[in-house]
Amino acid sequence: MSLNHDALWTAIDPQRLRQMLREMIDIYSPSGKEEDIQLFLEERLCDHGISVQRQPLPDEEERYNVQAILGEGEPDLYLVGHVDTVAAWDLDDFGVQEEGDLLRGLGSADMKGGCAAMVEAFIALAALPAALRPNIGLLLAVGEEESGDGSAAFLRQHRPAWAVIGEPTSLTPCFSHFGYLEAAFVTRGRRIHSSLPELGHNAIESMLRVLLHLGRDPLFDRESSSLVYSIREMSSARAGFVVPDRCETRIDLHLSPEMAPAAVAEAIRHRGESASELIPGLDLEIDFDFAAPGYHLGGDNVLARALAAIYDQLGLPLRFDAFRSHSDGNLFFEAGVRPLILGPGSLEVAHTPEEQTSFAEVLAAARIYAALALGAGREG
Repeated sequence: MSLNHDALWTAIDPQRLRQMLREMIDIYSPSGKEEDIQLFLEERLCDHGISVQRQPLPDEEERYNVQAILGEGEPDLYLVGHVDTVAAWDLDDFGVQEEGDLLRGLGSADMKGGCAAMVEAFIALAALPAALRPNIGLLLAVGEEESGDGSAAFLRQHRPAWAVIGEPTSLTPCFSHFGYLEAAFVTRGRRIHSSLPELGHNAIESMLRVLLHLGRDPLFDRESSSLVYSIREMSSARAGFVVPDRCETRIDLHLSPEMAPAAVAEAIRHRGESASELIPGLDLEIDFDFAAPGYHLGGDNVLARALAAIYDQLGLPLRFDAFRSHSDGNLFFEAGVRPLILGPGSLEVAHTPEEQTSFAEVLAAARIYAALALGAGREG
């Protein structure tokens, strides 16, 4: 028996999908507080006769991934989404708002739109006759916006060949992924009354001069370098009317797939050490709290070939790109799994009060996920 995409896509219900996404956005689920949305998604899957399993996180029984499998045996492909979001900008105004095709609200793009599409695709696949169902897995993970602890727990038990991760890419398939470094800078000075700065050493001034020195390095040239960086946080000692004796800065560094995190870290350390020649009395500490390499899988593989046919049938333009943020894809790749990053919504609005996604993209994503699962899950 065989099934074409059109017949599969008729099982995807746009009204059901839109209502599910509305309700998901209305559930507040920041990292560490994902239970309500996991209960909601469990119920939706069980309503359609899909058996689900909870995978508790080590030492955190109240936090768990939701996992489901169609077919027999361990699947070669999993649909993977994270249900957590960043914290709300405004707890009185984080829920869903609709404006025509757009759904706005916390997590709409990152990545409740992708999760809703995956759940709907799984429901459609489960509705197929048993002989036509692929052997496919669904993972709804917690904790991506913090340490990736949900995916890490999954990867301790499972190593599928492929994972399709629904991060927001505006439906652009990403078989390449940037690496990531998180750098922590600390400068120390000498505290003195604010009216006598010449007798102290201002740690904030030292930090600013270090950052300017760092920014003059070709590695940080936004026009020519393949490094993407963002100064994320800066804080200092708060002790009243004094010259501050400590300043801390955190920098996010996104590395093009060919850049090695260790080499970038070494270059930054070397540049930081050279700042002492320009800043008298500099006391600088540089640490790298987190590092993940990027990857490039290439475009000649079973999923890329399937996408060419799917996008043609949907009338969508197909181009491949690199995902330039950090995601659970880095964890999956390091574990030996080949991750495809592909989802509705845009990184440009993720983590902002303007977060939104197009329902047309969410519906298209559900169709793409279902067709990928049918092809890859049956091919093995």
